[in-house]
Amino acid sequence: MKKLWQWLTLMLAAILLIGSTGNTLVQAANNEQPANNEQPAANDQSLQKIKNKGTLVMGTSPDFPPYEFIAHGKSKIVGMDVFIAQKIAKDIGVKLVIKSMDFDSLLVALQTGKVDMVMAGMSKTAKRAKSVDFSDIYYNGGMDLVIHQADKDKYPNYRALAGQAVGAQTGSIQYNLVKEQATKSKLKSMDKITDLILALQTNKVAAVVLDQASAEAYANNTKGLIAVDAHFKVKVPGTAIAFPKGSQALVNSANQSIAEIKAKNLIQKQYLPQAGKYMVSGSFKGSKDKKAAAKAKANNSMWAYKDFFAAGLGYTIFISAISVFFGFLLGVILSLMRLSHNKIASAIATSYIEFVRGTPLMVQLLFVYFGLGLVVNIPALLSGIIAVSLNSAAYVAEVIRSGINSIPVGQTEASRSLGMSRTMTMKYIILPQAMKNIWPALGNEFVSLIKESSIVSVIGVKDLIYQSRIVQSDTYRGVMPLIITMILYFIITFGISRLMKHFEGKMSHE
Repeated sequence: MKKLWQWLTLMLAAILLIGSTGNTLVQAANNEQPANNEQPAANDQSLQKIKNKGTLVMGTSPDFPPYEFIAHGKSKIVGMDVFIAQKIAKDIGVKLVIKSMDFDSLLVALQTGKVDMVMAGMSKTAKRAKSVDFSDIYYNGGMDLVIHQADKDKYPNYRALAGQAVGAQTGSIQYNLVKEQATKSKLKSMDKITDLILALQTNKVAAVVLDQASAEAYANNTKGLIAVDAHFKVKVPGTAIAFPKGSQALVNSANQSIAEIKAKNLIQKQYLPQAGKYMVSGSFKGSKDKKAAAKAKANNSMWAYKDFFAAGLGYTIFISAISVFFGFLLGVILSLMRLSHNKIASAIATSYIEFVRGTPLMVQLLFVYFGLGLVVNIPALLSGIIAVSLNSAAYVAEVIRSGINSIPVGQTEASRSLGMSRTMTMKYIILPQAMKNIWPALGNEFVSLIKESSIVSVIGVKDLIYQSRIVQSDTYRGVMPLIITMILYFIITFGISRLMKHFEGKMSHE
């Protein structure tokens, strides 16, 4: 029996060895390409779909210079990744369209069809490759620490940061490196790199881990900061383009463009120098050329970005006004449904109100934009309005319901005794008195809605928060854009409060 078992083991080993050798010989004979250049499936229409619609939609988070960022003094997104994407789109024969959103929402946008590809200085990792198809690597860079210049000797690498707070962007390869290797440090994650740099400047973190190119960009343009090699132990994965799973035809097309870019060394010779021209230097304070220093200072002032803040203010007011209108209408309907004697209508309204009030607005917004996006492609602005309106309606409904319940039952009995129907009683007797009672609470809800609408910036809606982050990224100044944004929000909310107070006074005298 023992000999039989040994014989079976030897036979199995021989079969495995022959099979492995056979596969190797077949691969060599057929001169197979790496996985990224494999032949697309027969039903792969990914490239043809792009050609048919005439656009290639690139998803990115434009706070990662020199990869992608907002051009100084302009509202367009530029950078090395953008120039590569333009090359790919040109080679395909279509127009490039760029969609901006938070970094940790990019892969969700790719999987739900909001974008055709993601370029955001994204590292090609095995974990990400399970859910997306990657192009060939187009850029290799190390990992750096951005630290205060005074801490150069104190923090020469990540090991020296034991016990210190270290910042990294949520969902990034840097986040994972800090989590896995710098275990003695305190990891602080944020969605935006501009927020991380601000945290460093205000001593909330001792260092920020960034890709080498981005670290040098921020260090060169932010006074008092430097970039040093982080010395992580693992080989840093290269930067590549992410595509939806099963789009090998599109991946192969992109790889052809990347091969030409590498052959001509366009990144070093053209794309990086071109990106540098769009970046403003923060070193004008020590310049010996007084005219150049004065011009740089003027271009870097908050007044130079008044159009950005004005555009953000316009979007914020527009979103708030539309959401208030539809939120109030739906709130009235929901409150009447909940008070209805119809058990089905009451149950539907109650379930809706409790569900919406029991889930975060952020989750609702992402569901409307990404979740419903699997069925119908809803633009970011419309998604923001829908989510904020639906959320506000639940709270408005409860405010109105409490106002209706505050009216003495005798009012209803008296109106019914006069021959008025239930509908007429509600319309002419109950609701007018209820509105008078709930006016202050409605005013508070409307003011809260204006502030809550700022959450739409996470899906790329260009409201005040979105524009302030652009200014932060463009000027490398973290605090002042926030102060201006706070003042603008205060002006809006204070104005609404005064207006509601005015009408409340008029109601009290009626």
